[in-house]
Amino acid sequence: MSTARPSPPDLPPEAAAAQLVMQVGAGHLLASALQVVVQLRIPDRLASGSRMTSELAAEAGVREDGLYRVMRALAMVGLFDEESPRRFKLTLAGQMLRSDVPGSMHPMALWITSPFHFRTYAELIHSVRTGQPAAEKVVGMPVFEYFTRDRDLSEVFNNAMTAFSEVVIAAVLKAYDFSGIGLLVDVAGGHGAVLGAILARYPAMRGILFDLEHVVGGAGPRLEARGVAGRCQTQHGDFFKSVPPGGDAYIMKHIIHDWDDERAVAILGNIHRAMGEKRGRVILLESVIPAGNEPHFGKVIDLEMMAMPGGRERTAEEFRSLFARAGFELTRVVPTESALSVVEAYRAG
Repeated sequence: MSTARPSPPDLPPEAAAAQLVMQVGAGHLLASALQVVVQLRIPDRLASGSRMTSELAAEAGVREDGLYRVMRALAMVGLFDEESPRRFKLTLAGQMLRSDVPGSMHPMALWITSPFHFRTYAELIHSVRTGQPAAEKVVGMPVFEYFTRDRDLSEVFNNAMTAFSEVVIAAVLKAYDFSGIGLLVDVAGGHGAVLGAILARYPAMRGILFDLEHVVGGAGPRLEARGVAGRCQTQHGDFFKSVPPGGDAYIMKHIIHDWDDERAVAILGNIHRAMGEKRGRVILLESVIPAGNEPHFGKVIDLEMMAMPGGRERTAEEFRSLFARAGFELTRVVPTESALSVVEAYRAG
């Protein structure tokens, strides 16, 4: 006689639909559990193999019962494997939560499940009712201004963006040819993960990393580690006022999506002026939203843009319109193996 567990009968459509509603509604519970294990560095503690939750809890200074229940829930969705009672090991997805692996999702998991996010999304209806960012209601000021005052949160955010950049740029370099660019300006380029990787691949290219002063201040070690510091200047300023002039191309990763159309056009307009008479190019690394019900992570991040800075993700046609208003022509959209595409435009005329 077989000892295999019998498959449950198919659920009636109404029961399956109710289960889906519960899964969506409970998403914040799993996100909270994820915050716990990344804060406690449980994936790092499992790097050498499976361990009992009693050992993990003792090392992390928490109660074993609570940690077990959190890990059991996350094992259900594939981040851990409970190979025997209260003994867990990492799955492939769990391995990506280690802080010491290439392409680590640890910094992004810390950011996207942060308590700041939970406070903000509790007020999401404010954005839907008013069109204003929920985060501004929570902290009383624009979110990027708040980052300058809360340095701990700013560090979590910048680390997440840098880690994400390193994943994205590897895919972008496989999909897009940057040949022919003498001077590449990375506008709001953070700690230089994107620009540093491009300069390392194209040794004849020079770069300018441009961002707020407190942000570019942390870029030096990364540029040195890439071996490109001698070919890359750092400059700071406000891209709503101006950007460094003279670039052959200007690149922005996940920047235009932070802003509504009017402010996005203002940034692109400043780039247009900085190019002078050159027929330079703008290279955006952004989500490009497909039509209809097709799954796309950009449709989720669009809610982040609405709630946090007040921006939005866009379709290809919306990018085309945005570029035209700033004096550029959309030339192509290049998909990559990451969540972002390369959106390319040239100065019109």
